Amino acid sequence: MTRDEMLHAQLGHTLDATPFRTIHGEALERYDGKVRDCFIDRARGERIIIVTDRLSAFDAVVGTIPFKGQVLNQLAQFWFDKTAAIAPNHMLRVPDPNVMIARECEPLPVELVMRAYLTGVTSTSIWKAYEAGARTFCGHRLPDGMRKNQPLPHAILTPSTKAAKGDHDVSVSRDELLAMGRISPEVFDRAAALAAALFAAGQRHAASQGLILADTKYEIGIDRSRPAGDELVIIDEIHTPDSSRYWYADDYEARLARGEEPRSLDKEYVRRWLAGDARWSGDGPPPVMPDDIRVEAARRYIASYELVTGRRFVPDTRDPIPRIAAVLDAA
Repeated sequence: MTRDEMLHAQLGHTLDATPFRTIHGEALERYDGKVRDCFIDRARGERIIIVTDRLSAFDAVVGTIPFKGQVLNQLAQFWFDKTAAIAPNHMLRVPDPNVMIARECEPLPVELVMRAYLTGVTSTSIWKAYEAGARTFCGHRLPDGMRKNQPLPHAILTPSTKAAKGDHDVSVSRDELLAMGRISPEVFDRAAALAAALFAAGQRHAASQGLILADTKYEIGIDRSRPAGDELVIIDEIHTPDSSRYWYADDYEARLARGEEPRSLDKEYVRRWLAGDARWSGDGPPPVMPDDIRVEAARRYIASYELVTGRRFVPDTRDPIPRIAAVLDAA
C-alpha cells in the first residue's frame, strides 16, 4: 500500500475522541482541549495526555486529519528531548504514538508567541494588524513599507491571553498583560527568556534542515516539585505544525519577490482553505473539510515530522481506541 492509499484508508479511522472513564481502574479528573484529551492523576502528580487527530483553526475544532495525533506527539517528544538542556519540560514518558505521560503543572495564564516574520491569517496575527494600519503590535514598533511574509527586524515576543474554550485569544503587550494582574513581572520575564532561547534554538535547527521556523507558540507551566527559581517548565507541545509555522527555505526568497505565499508545512494550509475557498474564519459552525484537503494536510504534517527530525514517519495503523486502552489499562 502506498502512503497516499494509506492516508485515504485512514480517513474513516481517525482518532476523534476518547471514550475512557477510568485509567488503571481509577476515575481520574478529565479535561478535553481542542486537540488533547487529558486525564489528571493527582496522587501521582501526572497528566496522561492523549493527542487526538482533531484539528483546531480559528479557535475551533474543524475536523480530523489522518495520523495527526501521532505526528504531533512524536514531534513534541523529539523537541522535548532536543531542548531539555535549554528549558526543562513536563514530559516523563511516551508509551504509545498518541500518548504522553507528563508531570502535572500549573499553566501560566498566557501563551508566549515568538514571531520572526510579518505573516498570518487569523484575527490575532501580526499581518492582519499591520494590514489594518497598526504600526505597534504588542508593544513593538514596526517599520512602514513592509510586505506580508517579510522578516521582522528581529524576533519579537507577542503574548496572548488564554481564552476560555470557544472564545478567541487576544494579543497583548507585556505592560497590558501585567496590568491585568494575571502574572508577576518576575515570572513573566523568566518565561519570556525561556521562549526566546527555545525559539532561537528552533530556528537554528530548522535552518539546518532546509526550513524556516517563522513563528511559534509556547505554553509554560509551574512544576511545584522543582526548586524555587527553576520551577518553570515547557508544557503542552513544542515546535509542532500546530503550534508553529514552518516554511521551505529553498524558494522562500523567490516566492516573496513574486508576492506568493511561502510553501508551508503547518496547518496554515487548512487555515487558508477555510478563509479562502470556504469563506469561514471562526464564526458559526465550521465547514466540512473535503477528503482531498484532509489528505493533503496529513501529507504536510508527516513531511514536517520527517524534515524536522530526519527520520521516516512510521504510523501505527491499528485501531487507536483499543490500542490506547491496552497501554493505559483504560475503560
